[in-house]
Amino acid sequence: MNFSPKKKASNIVLLISAFVIVSLILWNTNSFFKKFKEEERLKMEIWATAQLELIQSSVDQELGNLTLKVMGNNTSTPMILVNEEGSFKTHNIAEEKASDSVYIQRKIRQFRSENEPIQIVQEGELLETLYYGNSEVLNKLKYYPLALLLIIFLFGAVIFFFFKTNKASEQNKLWAGMAKETAHQIGTPLTSLLGWNELLKTEKINPEITKEIEKDINRLQSITERFSKIGSIPELQVHDIVEETEKAYQYLKQRSSKLVHFSFSSNIGAVPVLMNPPLYNWSIENLVKNGIDAMKGKGSIGIQIEKKGSHVNILVSDTGHGIPKSDFQNIFNPGVTTKKRGWGLGLSLVKRIVEEYHKGKIRVLSSNKEGTIMQITLKSNEQ
Repeated sequence: MNFSPKKKASNIVLLISAFVIVSLILWNTNSFFKKFKEEERLKMEIWATAQLELIQSSVDQELGNLTLKVMGNNTSTPMILVNEEGSFKTHNIAEEKASDSVYIQRKIRQFRSENEPIQIVQEGELLETLYYGNSEVLNKLKYYPLALLLIIFLFGAVIFFFFKTNKASEQNKLWAGMAKETAHQIGTPLTSLLGWNELLKTEKINPEITKEIEKDINRLQSITERFSKIGSIPELQVHDIVEETEKAYQYLKQRSSKLVHFSFSSNIGAVPVLMNPPLYNWSIENLVKNGIDAMKGKGSIGIQIEKKGSHVNILVSDTGHGIPKSDFQNIFNPGVTTKKRGWGLGLSLVKRIVEEYHKGKIRVLSSNKEGTIMQITLKSNEQ
């Protein structure tokens, strides 16, 4: 991802602009809330004035239409009217709760905290006190800034994960490009080695030497092919899983320490599997090398193949120190390693090769102080 000074500056400007816009929206919402509250206060004062007119009127006196209209129009603001004797009347409060004195006292305390009570006074004498709460519209408006902040937070999280994913994608492209370039650079000296080995064959030297050199050259070609396939979808063809596994086993056995005892077994003769041999062999190699590292270069490595229904299981076992059960899933994540100098890419690479490219499964079958068994499961291609 490009983090040039211009890019950083544009990101900072964008962030500041977003902050200013959000601040203006919140400030405007708060101003609107205060204004709406002031208008509701004025409406309550007018209602209190109409209530005073009602109290002052005699029984046979006819009230004006304005007073009746003011008192009748308020259908949204909850009110509790308490006289000097302590008795109360309610407006816009459910009837079943209006008779509950405990509930009313609680609502009075709530209304007093929300709005200053309005005293209805006649000639210096307090007749009634009006307690009123916020209307439903005002309550909704009060929580609007919180909802707005939540939306902004979610929007910011989406942007963050977008850039994070984009950055990871750019890094993956970078690694893939480096891998392909490495494969290209290895190709030139590899071709030269092939020529030198052919020249050695014409000399009077032990044929076993050139034979082993040829195996290592083939190995380098296989590694080059692996790196060249990184970042692209590999081509899968039908191969015998037993034969390919045994090839990888024999190569690793010959080039590993004599302190490591290798064993190979299979309860089947041959099973066709849709696979890419270089990448599959890379997976086996990583599992074996991890096992050898876990054993600190001394112990037993076993590879076993068994067929179960339409699937083939490849079991790679070692006699190392084992893996904690809590790490059975974590060890396949990039960067997770128990080695002091490890990159933590081996098992994540194996998982990608097995599950993404070959549509198989890999898991820790078992692990304890006596060793670990890793299992690869692939679907057979038998008709």
